[in-house]
Amino acid sequence: MICKEEFPSAIRAVRKGSLLLIFLAAFLVAGPALAQDSKKAADTDQQKHESAAPPNGTGQDDPHAGHTMAGMNMPGMNMVDMNPASMFLMNMASGTSVNATAWPMPMVMTHFGSWNTMFMGVGFLVDTQQSGPRGGDKFYSPNWAMASAEHRLGTRGAFQADLMLSLDPATITGERYPLLFQTGETAYGKAIVDGQHPHNFIMALGFHYAYQLSEDTTLSAYFAPVGDPALGPVAFPHRASAMELPEAPISHHWQDATHISDEVVTVGISHKKVRLEASGFYGSEPGENRWIIQTGPINSWATRLWFFPTKNWAAQVSAGRIVHPEALEPGDQVRATASLQYIKPLPGGSWASTFVWGRNHNIATQRNLNSYRGESVLTVTRKSFITGRAELVDKDELFNGQPDIEQRLDRLYGSTFRIGAYTIGYTRDLALFRFVETGVGANFTTYSLPDAIKPYYGSRPVGGNIFVRFRLKPHE
Repeated sequence: MICKEEFPSAIRAVRKGSLLLIFLAAFLVAGPALAQDSKKAADTDQQKHESAAPPNGTGQDDPHAGHTMAGMNMPGMNMVDMNPASMFLMNMASGTSVNATAWPMPMVMTHFGSWNTMFMGVGFLVDTQQSGPRGGDKFYSPNWAMASAEHRLGTRGAFQADLMLSLDPATITGERYPLLFQTGETAYGKAIVDGQHPHNFIMALGFHYAYQLSEDTTLSAYFAPVGDPALGPVAFPHRASAMELPEAPISHHWQDATHISDEVVTVGISHKKVRLEASGFYGSEPGENRWIIQTGPINSWATRLWFFPTKNWAAQVSAGRIVHPEALEPGDQVRATASLQYIKPLPGGSWASTFVWGRNHNIATQRNLNSYRGESVLTVTRKSFITGRAELVDKDELFNGQPDIEQRLDRLYGSTFRIGAYTIGYTRDLALFRFVETGVGANFTTYSLPDAIKPYYGSRPVGGNIFVRFRLKPHE
């Protein structure tokens, strides 16, 4: 429970949470309302043209490849004047990363003239309770809203702009929410330990261009003042298998933490079921002022290879060198990741699973830290979802800011501790709003940890979340 000292903070969080609700209400109503306004024009287009197939991850398995897409009339979709390059761009999730194309993405798509637009939005109201000497309790609200606009350029090219915003800096007070064994980034000049930092107000601002060289080959380019370089799997806020989990994975900084990077430039080439990408970007992670866009030199690089054997599968391997990512940690990082995702559409949702390995090699300390994660969400019925996540992560920052403890543990047991986190959860949708999918859920996490650090965390630390989820509902 929230202690008395935290009660004023909880009240402030509730008040700021009300700002979130206003923001979400405006966003979640605006998208569908705009879609309704353009429905008559879309119906006229659809009377003249046949409907096209939905976008796919590579642009190659589409039976209409090589032909202009005149219009689309799928659940939640309403698009016009598209070509294969347009379809290639419309499936982007985080930067240039993609989920397996079988996923029924929870978005509203409409058009304004010859511009195709997409709207997505998710917000959680969460109460967290954790046990042990280092556990915490808090009421907070992680959230984000995204919009993109796409336009065909000639018969072979297409342009798209993305904007993603979050009110996390206002709705997650104290620069963090409790998350046992989480490490990475800073708050108030100190390393964040056992907590997850809020996302930036501007989570993404990017511009894409794609050009179809031939029926099987597409070139792409991406520039983002704030965006996601070609490193790691789809970031957890966008990942199909993490959609019913409000908290970040504790392996986040080993696998997909670069999803909010600055000065990102990416070029790629896709051929049939394979895509190769290379990125340059500014390596330092976001600063403590979460309301601004920071800038810096393009000093880091990454490359990623995708393979899409079918529409149900997406696999990637990637590697990059990140210059001074942590403000309080010396040295650069070399990160390597591999992931495999499987998605099977089901009535009312899907079964989505992702398996990820990520490794950070610290140039200064010469340490290799590994992480392993599997997560899944299963649509049991149209309104019921079961979620699960299991992680094993090597942590060496759990006692940052406590040099006496850190040195003693290092001398007796070494500097690295393998932590396990095992989460199970359930969400139930409630038919409360016409254009918003509202769900009530809970999840429970138990941990495994070495005996050496149990005096500081307790022998059996656990954590739990109770939450309400709001998500923009696609048109039926």
